Order: sequence, then structure tokens, then C-alpha cells
Amino acid sequence: MYPDAVTLEPAVSARSVVRGVDIASPGCSVKDSFADLDLVGDGFEVLFEAQWIHRPAGAPMPEPDAEAAGLEWSEVADAEELAAWEAAFEGGDGSGGDRTFRPALLRDGIVFLAGRADGRIVAGAVASTGGGVVGVSNLFGPAWPGVLGAVCARWPGLDVVGYEHGEDLETAVRAGFTAIGPLRVWLRPNGTGTVLAQ
Repeated sequence: MYPDAVTLEPAVSARSVVRGVDIASPGCSVKDSFADLDLVGDGFEVLFEAQWIHRPAGAPMPEPDAEAAGLEWSEVADAEELAAWEAAFEGGDGSGGDRTFRPALLRDGIVFLAGRADGRIVAGAVASTGGGVVGVSNLFGPAWPGVLGAVCARWPGLDVVGYEHGEDLETAVRAGFTAIGPLRVWLRPNGTGTVLAQ
């Protein structure tokens, strides 16, 4: 779910990125925030490409479709609710063993939003603040209208950012976001520990 490294500026050398991560373990990943790295020679594959998105504070709220209009939105308050949120996020009943989203994440600056229909979580997102913006991630279900309403109510005056691709990008654009630049996520699936390109 989370990369081993994230580039914070463009034109970083592939060598410096690879030196800073554990390539011996399977699943090593890098978020290439500017889509300008070439890690193929180091055994990585492109997991996906996406676009950074931005929505200015005060932009008009999108009209929810019929499915989204009936949802009740609230913040996840405790570990039990977080487990239910994660089960809905994963599309299951929560009976899987390991948790990705630990209760320690329920702290200032990070908010799990849950959209409920008939008391059951059917949509959600994670919102976090930093750098004068609200970052939105991990959306699922018919989420954008409700998420934006909750985010704008909790943090009025802050721009909203994130990244999306495919149909999710189209949905975000319809919700008032603008695509502002590419990013790429790389995965090194084999974990051989051998760097192929120096």
C-alpha cells in the first residue's frame, strides 16, 4: 500500500533512489512523483501511471448521483469502525488476518471518512493535511461528492489534492479537479537483491 521511497523533486538519479531502498525483499516499490525515472534496468516494472490532481478551495461542490446522494458521511472514530472501514475498502467482510490500516493512524491530521447506506460502510476515503492542503487517497465506492463535502466542512479554505488514473481520474475531473502532472509507481517484484544497472 505504501512505497519504500518517494521522489520529492524532479531529475533524481535512479541510482540514488535504488541505493536507498531494500531491493532484496519482494515488493519493493517507488513512487516516482514526476514520472521521470527509468528503473527498468534495476528490475522494476511500472505498476501504474496516474495524474496528480488539484481542486481549489471554494470550488463549487459536485452534484451527487442517486447512489451517492443517499449516503451518510462521518469520520471513523475507533479501532472497531476502522476495521469495518478496511473491510469495505477491501471488498470483504473483515475476516482476513492482517490489518493494513492500524488504529494508530486515527490521530490528528489523518481522517478516515466513511459513507454509510443503511448503517453499512459502502464508500470511503482517507484525508490528511500537510503543506497547506488536504490530501485525499484510498477512495472507494461512490465517494467524491460526500468526501469533498466532509473535507471542505472540516478544513474550509484548503485546496484538495491527490492522484488518480483511468475512470477514477475521469470521476475526479467531473468533481472539479484538474490534472496537473504525471506520476508513476514502480514495483520490483522479484526481490533478488541484485542491482542490474549502475
